[in-house]
Amino acid sequence: MSHHDHPNAELGPLQIAELPKDKVARFDAALPEILKRYPADHKEAAMLAALRRAQEIFGWLSPAAQRLVADRLGAPVTRAEEVATFYVMYHTRPVGRHVVEVCTNVSCSLAGGYDIFEDLKRKLGVENGGTTGDGRITLRQVECLGSCGTAPAMLVDEEMHEGLTSQSVAKILGALP
Repeated sequence: MSHHDHPNAELGPLQIAELPKDKVARFDAALPEILKRYPADHKEAAMLAALRRAQEIFGWLSPAAQRLVADRLGAPVTRAEEVATFYVMYHTRPVGRHVVEVCTNVSCSLAGGYDIFEDLKRKLGVENGGTTGDGRITLRQVECLGSCGTAPAMLVDEEMHEGLTSQSVAKILGALP
């Protein structure tokens, strides 16, 4: 495959070059460990795991980070974009030090989840997907966290909190560094 036949040839190296070299090196070092869990002739199957690792390293999945993952997996950059924008656990915009995701699906809403989300928007002074001015917290409304029986629920930095009240939410957020 010549440079011109590569699915990400147009602008690819330029965008990837914008990324910090030390972080690209960390991603490249982590990739073989991820790839060994997938068939060698189907590297694209590692897309979700590779995007997650890139997000851990870069903090969020910028267009350049998405292009890096696609490039390393030999996949079209549009595939990385589709996956990164489809799943709620991927951040395609910069996020705060802490990501707070409140479920507002039907079970959680009936149990007070929507009210908790609206209360947090007011207290934090942000809209859905917004980050506080100090860069501490990004607030996101999510569709379902799979905790319908223990609603309302929220995810804080991938740690689940269930059976929420406005008091417990204040305590959880107050304990964040």
